[in-house]
Amino acid sequence: MTGVGSALAGFGFSLGLIVAIGAQNAFVLRQGLRREHVGPVVAICAAADATLMSAGIAGLGVVVAGAPAVLTVVRWAGAAFLLGYAVLAARRALRPAALTPLDHPPAALRATLLACLAFTFLNPHVYLDTVVLLGTVAHQHQDRWAFGAGAAAASLLWFAALGFGARRLAPLLARPAAWRVVDAAIAVVMAALAVSLVSA
Repeated sequence: MTGVGSALAGFGFSLGLIVAIGAQNAFVLRQGLRREHVGPVVAICAAADATLMSAGIAGLGVVVAGAPAVLTVVRWAGAAFLLGYAVLAARRALRPAALTPLDHPPAALRATLLACLAFTFLNPHVYLDTVVLLGTVAHQHQDRWAFGAGAAAASLLWFAALGFGARRLAPLLARPAAWRVVDAAIAVVMAALAVSLVSA
């Protein structure tokens, strides 16, 4: 398979992995809806994916697969973080004063970026998907780095579309009742992911 073919294969494979309801996607979507630090959040998510994909293609996937204790620690830490965020989202859904999306000062950039990093690196699935699985599949292609470039491009495109495209939904979410639904859904997703991590 040519370099272009490998890149297209990586693009499609990456989209198949990341286009799903998950903690990171829910966080990016919420930041986009609230119009808070969307650019930096998208940049961190895309850069983290590209870094982890590169590590997997370079051979780190074999090391991660052989260190189950590390994944266990990350799994429990990730579950605790997700459960805590689920509680915060549920509280927002129950408190009308916290549901106005745009008429409030944005959260601090530092706090937002730390949360983004936590959603990215405290999720063991990200290591299994990008480092182990994608790294393994990349080695089945003649040009593994072209495969990785395509995968990273798909990640960037997805997070940019999710973060910046969410603004188009803002008129639909101008009422507190709509944000109650959004935050309630986020709380359910985060809690379900936390349970799935500890029961895996």
